[in-house]
Amino acid sequence: QVQLVESGGGSVQAGGSLRLSCAASGSVLRINTMGWHRQAPGKLRELVATITSGGNTNYADSVKGRFTISRDNAKNTVYLQMNSLKPEDTAVYYCHTEYTTVAFVGGDYWGKGTLVTVSS
Repeated sequence: QVQLVESGGGSVQAGGSLRLSCAASGSVLRINTMGWHRQAPGKLRELVATITSGGNTNYADSVKGRFTISRDNAKNTVYLQMNSLKPEDTAVYYCHTEYTTVAFVGGDYWGKGTLVTVSS
């Protein structure tokens, strides 16, 4: 019922910036909290940042002050501006969304992921 299209990953040197985008679409009543998670090689997937439909944000301690999450509710799109990137930020970044169907049933969906590589 929901599709997520991610874009913006790539390779950058340490100290550089990247901006990720994730657009949600589908026959749902409402897109609720959206966010980004990441998974580095050999590690578990971890939360990076989330944002509610009302604009409340939450960040992992490791990215506070460097990453900014935002969204455009009219476009059901979430963004992740990543500044001062470090090699340890290298990971596959996954978009995640919670939604409510027209039948008022809640659900969630993951994107396919986009690779971010930060070289030293």
